[in-house]
Amino acid sequence: MDLENIVIQNIEERIKRLRNRQEENGSWEFVFEGALLTDSFMILLMKDLGYENNQLIEGIIDRIINLQHPNGAWKLYEDEKNGNITATVQAYIALLVSKKYTKDHSSMKKAEKFIRENGGIKKTHFMLKMILAIHGLIDYPKLFYFPMSYFLLPDKMPLSLFDLSNYARVHLVPMILCINKRFKVKLKDDLNIDNLLEDSEMEWFNEERGTFYQFILEEGKKLASYPLYFHQKGYEKAERFILDRIETNGTFYSYASSTFYMVYALMALGYEVSSSVIQNALQGLLSYATNTDAGLHIQNSPSKVWDTALLSYAIQEAGYSSNEPSVSKSIHYLISKQQDLIGDWSVHAKNLSPGGWGFSDVNSFIPDNDDTGAVLRALSRSAMYQPNFQESWLKGVHFLLGLQNGDGGWGAFEKNVTNKWLTLLPIENAKDAIIDPSTPDLTGRILEFIGNYTSISNDDPIVKKAADWLFKNQKSNGSWYGRWGICYLYGTWAAITGLRAVGVSKNHEAIKKAEKWLVSIQNVDGGWGESGFSTVKGSYIPLKYSTPSQTGWAIDALLTIRNKDDEVIKRGINYLVSQNEISNKALSYPTGLGLPGQFYINYHSYNEIYPLLALAHFKNS
Repeated sequence: MDLENIVIQNIEERIKRLRNRQEENGSWEFVFEGALLTDSFMILLMKDLGYENNQLIEGIIDRIINLQHPNGAWKLYEDEKNGNITATVQAYIALLVSKKYTKDHSSMKKAEKFIRENGGIKKTHFMLKMILAIHGLIDYPKLFYFPMSYFLLPDKMPLSLFDLSNYARVHLVPMILCINKRFKVKLKDDLNIDNLLEDSEMEWFNEERGTFYQFILEEGKKLASYPLYFHQKGYEKAERFILDRIETNGTFYSYASSTFYMVYALMALGYEVSSSVIQNALQGLLSYATNTDAGLHIQNSPSKVWDTALLSYAIQEAGYSSNEPSVSKSIHYLISKQQDLIGDWSVHAKNLSPGGWGFSDVNSFIPDNDDTGAVLRALSRSAMYQPNFQESWLKGVHFLLGLQNGDGGWGAFEKNVTNKWLTLLPIENAKDAIIDPSTPDLTGRILEFIGNYTSISNDDPIVKKAADWLFKNQKSNGSWYGRWGICYLYGTWAAITGLRAVGVSKNHEAIKKAEKWLVSIQNVDGGWGESGFSTVKGSYIPLKYSTPSQTGWAIDALLTIRNKDDEVIKRGINYLVSQNEISNKALSYPTGLGLPGQFYINYHSYNEIYPLLALAHFKNS
């Protein structure tokens, strides 16, 4: 059988598999498998709230212990050198609190040895240090008080709360409340981790503190000098900020990670464990539990809308019409998830009407640009023929275009949350998470949507500004950095497909450089693979094997430049159609990204979505 027919057969097999997995309401639900953070914190929270569920605890502990490496460490990705200090401490704490393991167990001894040899608790991420301080296991930062009068600043004022990214806001606000109140959970057990501590002194902030830090310090002193009344009002404003952003399922902003901190912050403010807001939060977190091969996992935020949009689009690209039952059902589901509430995005886009989509099934007021673009692609064919779908589609397009940043690109959630001074704050991952700047992956994907699915001219200022931003942000080797996937492969795929969709010639210097780079990193097996270490190193680091999703991205990009009979493309296609022979470690490698160096994601859907998309585009070429 020739390659063309093998591809057609492979596509049919994939779509048959997807039809069998589709839910009755038209959605697809795949596992969003993240780091140990959520599992570890869930074990602690259940104990703190007195929630007894041995089956859940045992399932989570099974996953944790099954992921331990022979040297005693836990890793965020399989090829992470030696192990990850923060993940290992998270695992150690969870195992200890669960009472399934004691400090004398061989697995715990090995973990303790790794932790001590790699700097101990001092070297862990501040998000973990916060949880440890909340439980009285380490001290809060000494002489640190955040002036609560800050919360009274106008939203539009420089350096206000809304100058931070939304994901920074919803984690930092409850943390600030816990620090200021010096809140500690009363532990029922005599728990301590003195064996992991070299001494009681704890490094909370980065040592590099430039002039901006000094400026912030001086401004903080001014705010701190306000009368006590203003600080009390600040506490009320912070509390209101949290309560106003609780989702329909009880979680804070739909994320498990921010919900953990929210619960402790509310307890610091005097809320009883039995209060409805805390109990609802617990139920929301419990609903995020899912099965994995290793055991039970608490997802940070289930990816149902994202998965459904991308799968519906990929199936349509493979030649299935919008009237085909599985596609039609998915479209109706996606339409039902369009948002009509005013959210935080409106602070920087005041006159914009709602119309976007969020990431998860429970997300009702936190749209993001990636999900909105993905859903719009899936709706585009239906919108051509059905007026009610067209209305939703147009609202979505208007919303997406309205969030273009002033520099021409798109960020993830909001508009012009790009104050680079804030990335100099002396906390870990400030440059990655404290603001929401334009990124090549978002900008490229939105350009691809504009070019292939709208009638907006290639000469339109919206398009030209976005393309110019991508040209300016190309790396010297021809690649682009992807913020929400691993990493240079992800960004380069998005940038190439976006630029080609709006008429940039395949002979353009930027495209030729990117093409040369992509071809140069193809693996011997015909596929492509990139390490999660790329995000830490700040340059492309190859993986020793290929992954289906990263191979799908590379092929999809090259198909916009080269003929389908090109040998590089055929070798990549052969890799994808042999997916049954691909190793489990390649299938389970996390190619999604949440926080560089801290939170990586194995989207179980990606092994379905991106190979199918690349194969469909190969067939259609």
